[in-house]
Amino acid sequence: MTLSSLRDHCILLAALLASSACTYRAASQKLTIAAAADLRFALDDLARQFHAAHPQIEISPAYGSSGNFYAQIRNGAPFDLFLSADLDYPRRLVSENLAVADSLFTYGIGRIVLWVPVQSPLDPAALQMRTLEAPSVRHIAIANPQHAPYGRAAEAALRSLGVYDRVAGKLVLGENIAQTLEFVQSGAAEAGIVALSLALAPPVRGQGKYWEIPPSAYPRIGQGGVILARARGSRAAAAFREFLLAPAGRRILKQYGFYPDK
Repeated sequence: MTLSSLRDHCILLAALLASSACTYRAASQKLTIAAAADLRFALDDLARQFHAAHPQIEISPAYGSSGNFYAQIRNGAPFDLFLSADLDYPRRLVSENLAVADSLFTYGIGRIVLWVPVQSPLDPAALQMRTLEAPSVRHIAIANPQHAPYGRAAEAALRSLGVYDRVAGKLVLGENIAQTLEFVQSGAAEAGIVALSLALAPPVRGQGKYWEIPPSAYPRIGQGGVILARARGSRAAAAFREFLLAPAGRRILKQYGFYPDK
């Protein structure tokens, strides 16, 4: 091979490699998800299994309170998919033409539990709501009811079960339900009302004891999602929505305490 032909061969090879890299980058897709904080562990699990089946799609989740995400999306936050702990927020986005109308879906019904650290001498399964009236419980963590659906559910349960007036002075508010759990884990609060999905998560399961608050004590926590307008026509968003509603996705959601909509 002459020097000239070798040079031409190298140039052709470089062009082919560059073309392959460009094709790969074009095929790769990033899916940004604004997700309610109670999904922190469940969505991580869902994303891993989804990515195994769709390796070209990179999922980038952000976790927080549904109310805050709703406000951010209205102000132009660049998310493709919104998974809310309150179905009302996605519905509002549809009515405001900020989400794809026929993409609205319910992925599960959330539940709340009264949670204490495993080393606590209190037994919430036996004491139930009386746990919160124990002298050793000086701080009770709940999510902020102003913008966190789980906070509204916690406050409603405290009121309907007749303890709110006696424990209101002990309440400390988390920005979202994940931070609420962190308050109890860190010792900033002796007890908290958190999402069942967080209590069931493998990293948390052995750290605490809990009592599941009867669903009749608080408004139904219908959780749903929607594809946002900026992702209209996005195959990645549509594929992940389909995965959540398929048997494999629903099975994972149920493992984390998100019960099917009936």
